[in-house]
Amino acid sequence: MKIVIMEDLGISPCELREFEKPFIENGVEFVEYEKTTDKNKLIEEGSDADVIIIANMPMPDDVIRGCKKLKFIDVAFTGVDHVGLTAAEENDVKVSNASGYSNEAVSELVIGMALSFARNIHQLDNRCREGKDKSGLLGWEIKDKIVGIIGLGRIGTRTAELFHALGADILANSRSYHNNAPSYINQVALDELLRRSDIVILHCPLNDSTKGLMDKANLEKMKKTSLLINVARGPVVVESDLINALENGTIAGACIDVFDIEPPLGIDSPILKAPHCILTPHVAFATKESMSLRAKIVFDNLAAWMDGRQQNIIL
Repeated sequence: MKIVIMEDLGISPCELREFEKPFIENGVEFVEYEKTTDKNKLIEEGSDADVIIIANMPMPDDVIRGCKKLKFIDVAFTGVDHVGLTAAEENDVKVSNASGYSNEAVSELVIGMALSFARNIHQLDNRCREGKDKSGLLGWEIKDKIVGIIGLGRIGTRTAELFHALGADILANSRSYHNNAPSYINQVALDELLRRSDIVILHCPLNDSTKGLMDKANLEKMKKTSLLINVARGPVVVESDLINALENGTIAGACIDVFDIEPPLGIDSPILKAPHCILTPHVAFATKESMSLRAKIVFDNLAAWMDGRQQNIIL
């Protein structure tokens, strides 16, 4: 069996070898490549692979169709909107993801973004370096604020737990009602969440119902003093509408980790010039601990699939 790792999994070579070792001892061949978006190169690299391992690198339908021996795609990521599921289903290619690996990492970055914005940390750091004081930069506290979470999966639930610990009131909206949600989470309609929340956090998957969810109309339902945090997927927010909302004072600010394209962004990207926002280049999932956990899940998925008991099933 040949397994092709199409991109760096974010762990050391030594750690990767340890994960691969029991498979190699049972005759499995591993080949590793650097990340690319060249479809012809991807087809060439995966042409004789039984299994492909990727993270968030695009694996479109035509590439999957070109990998004739492919039987399993092991995705080292939670979302799979970058994977050609149509072609995978057509060709009976099984797909698993690494759900759960970044629950702590993403939730903690959201807390960090909220606190950084609320306490003006970036501006105050600049003031200190310029020999100035805090004049005009009065912060605000999370305690007693209303935090609205759109998408109440495991990451959304963990984010709710952390904000609850800081004394915030929690609203949530999800595609379906979560009967097992903690009692401190008040599940409400989207319009109510947007209208009442001081902080709106996007944890929802990207699909037909969420693409463009935060457009001009929904941004205008938010408080003028509110903060939007997006750690979901870029296209959940209409970027041009968000920029206008920030420029016009429709909302107070935004913290954005995901964009319409995968960073690095072009230096002329309009969002880089938008006021009152904190931008990070899709790092919410990336910590030392989460990368190790992700690799463990990926290789557990591989072992389970080889044993005929596929887990973390997408297809």
